[in-house]
Amino acid sequence: MNGTTFTFVAGATSTGTSIGVGDSVGHLLAAIDAVTGTSVASSVSGGKVTLNTGTTSNLVISGSALAKIGLVAGTTALTPPALSGETLTIGATGGGTATSVTFGAGAGQISTLNQLNAALAANNLQAGISTTGVINIVTSNDAASSTIGTIGGTAAASGQAFNSLTAAAAVADPNSQAARANLIAQYNNVLQQINTTSQDSSFNGINLLNGDTLKLTFNETGKSTLNIIGVTFNIAGLGLSTLTTGTDFLDNSSANKVLTSLGAASTTLRSEASSLGSNLSIVQIRQDFSKNLINVLQTGSSNLTLADTNEEAANSQALSTRQSIAVSALALANQSQQSVLQLLR
Repeated sequence: MNGTTFTFVAGATSTGTSIGVGDSVGHLLAAIDAVTGTSVASSVSGGKVTLNTGTTSNLVISGSALAKIGLVAGTTALTPPALSGETLTIGATGGGTATSVTFGAGAGQISTLNQLNAALAANNLQAGISTTGVINIVTSNDAASSTIGTIGGTAAASGQAFNSLTAAAAVADPNSQAARANLIAQYNNVLQQINTTSQDSSFNGINLLNGDTLKLTFNETGKSTLNIIGVTFNIAGLGLSTLTTGTDFLDNSSANKVLTSLGAASTTLRSEASSLGSNLSIVQIRQDFSKNLINVLQTGSSNLTLADTNEEAANSQALSTRQSIAVSALALANQSQQSVLQLLR
């Protein structure tokens, strides 16, 4: 290992690089650690040997005995720099929060890949380990089109684990961009339809979706009125704008911005629909009131001007008869009084 030859010899005693086959595995591991200079002792547990690489040299293993213990000749483990106490800073990426971490096993420090990813999440970044054991940091889906922020800290210095980490720009996938360009074209076409619809929504020269105002008069004196103020509901009035291929819909973040704008526009439309619905209810109520009033007036007018001639002729004849009887009764009464006066004389 590392140019040092370890020889298995008979007996139970190990001396230097001569390892007794009857000795403990721990003595062999201690001898290996002395060569690599590791600060963390190699160990064996449950029949599994763990060799820790050193800080003074890389761990290179070879020899005829490797196949007997399940290793492949030439197995190499690169010596990682000691990260305990080192820092790593990454500038804000894709609207995220700048990252600043300290490696180590202490409170608030980073010692595992999961902890590193948890610290990077707020900055739209995620870390992974390649097949060669190199830690890579890339942007997450929400900020896939963004360039990683400025990288700094002692862990990114020369000879350190993150020295090769660079703030590389994202590489666009042609097929993905073609699909997104098609979506942008469809979206812009819908916006154009919104503009034409708002312009064509006029009646009798009044367009409440193009800023016009409608004044309704409910009585003959003009004192009872209702003013309906229109709105400008083209794409600008709704807070929407056309998208640009190669700039928009590049990642989740840009798509979510458009969704937020659409949500706000939908809320605005619902609010205006509620306002117009309230005004419509007022107009319908006044219309029903006016219709009922017209019916009442027409009924009264008909009662005054329209009559059944037969019924009215009978009523007139009855009245004439009553008047004749009254006159005859009065005449008889006067005659009776004269007869009484004649007797008294």
